[in-house]
Amino acid sequence: MILETERLTLTPITAEDRAFLYPIMADPEVMAHWDSDVIDDPDVIDAILEGQIQSMGDGIAWYWSMRLTGGGGFVGSCDLSDIDWRHHRAEVGFIMGKDAWGQGYAIEAMRAVMAFAASQGLKRLWARTHVGNTRSDNLLQKLGFEAEGYMRGHIDRDGERRDVRLWGMLL
Repeated sequence: MILETERLTLTPITAEDRAFLYPIMADPEVMAHWDSDVIDDPDVIDAILEGQIQSMGDGIAWYWSMRLTGGGGFVGSCDLSDIDWRHHRAEVGFIMGKDAWGQGYAIEAMRAVMAFAASQGLKRLWARTHVGNTRSDNLLQKLGFEAEGYMRGHIDRDGERRDVRLWGMLL
């Protein structure tokens, strides 16, 4: 499923997207609020993409590459994952290269993902952010997500326990 916005085209992620994701996931600033540290091994990126493609084939996720419309550059990826068709819910997420930050691309892409989720019969979306990730917190609030919880020490990142916030919304 291809999604289009005013400035972006979201296409299902492919193995060829590794070349574009690699520099994003190898950037310490981008990865500061992720479950894992910098990923600077192309084989790990390949394994992540293989898992995402498999999840799409299994019907439990959608992962999109975000590109500027009209053959423009790759700005990041976004997803609708952990889809639970029985309970009509899914998690949303996104990652973007620093050069795309602050331009409204994430909110534009996520609005398209949310509309797609509703069109598929999903009724609830949720997300989680690492405490301190104010950029993502603010984005989720602008999209209409509400803070629903706080999980202390939920993530173990290289021996450091990290807290996360849970966000949710009904469609």
